[in-house]
Amino acid sequence: MHDQTAQIEWNGPVPVSTTFDDPYFSLQNGLEETQHVFLAGNDLPARFCDGFHVAELGFGTGLNFLATLAAFRSAAVPGKLHFTSFEAFPMLLSDRAAALTHFPDLPLDGLTGADDVVLTIIEGDARDTLPTWDGRADAWFLDGFSPAKNPELWEAPLMAAVADHLKPGGTLATYTAAGHVRRALQDAGLEVVRVPGYGRKRHMTRARKPG
Repeated sequence: MHDQTAQIEWNGPVPVSTTFDDPYFSLQNGLEETQHVFLAGNDLPARFCDGFHVAELGFGTGLNFLATLAAFRSAAVPGKLHFTSFEAFPMLLSDRAAALTHFPDLPLDGLTGADDVVLTIIEGDARDTLPTWDGRADAWFLDGFSPAKNPELWEAPLMAAVADHLKPGGTLATYTAAGHVRRALQDAGLEVVRVPGYGRKRHMTRARKPG
């Protein structure tokens, strides 16, 4: 079980996990990657509605959350967005703030409380915390560190738990196209497709729960 502060170093403006030797977001353009992989990968913002619930493995800097909130607001959807993220290694607030200074147009008020969003960060090992979560998401963002470097966050039992906590007709997206991840999602009952990735990543994965 892991439950400790993230250890990072900096590659220019990009924080890199020293535990997993992996950057928190694309060295090319982290915001564009989020928009391509997690928003477009889940057919967002077109699917947004009041009470739409996004769940995520790996909160990191909060970039995915803020990009999602920005898209929700731009879509002028009435009501609230719900966003739940599972994070074993929460970043220091000072490190998070430093990383986000490079995205000045994002709605930082979402991190400190805003009327149109409910943000929940569940700290601890997702293998322990997700199975006991009582929520179900309309869309999942799988954004743990690389499966080669952080295999625990991509194990078949955890992928099954993700599928269990996805509403019928809900979707999932992740930057990885690793075969064992796609097979685990298929074994969990999801319809899985490989699609073009962002930047240097040739492929990524999208999935849907029948229903």
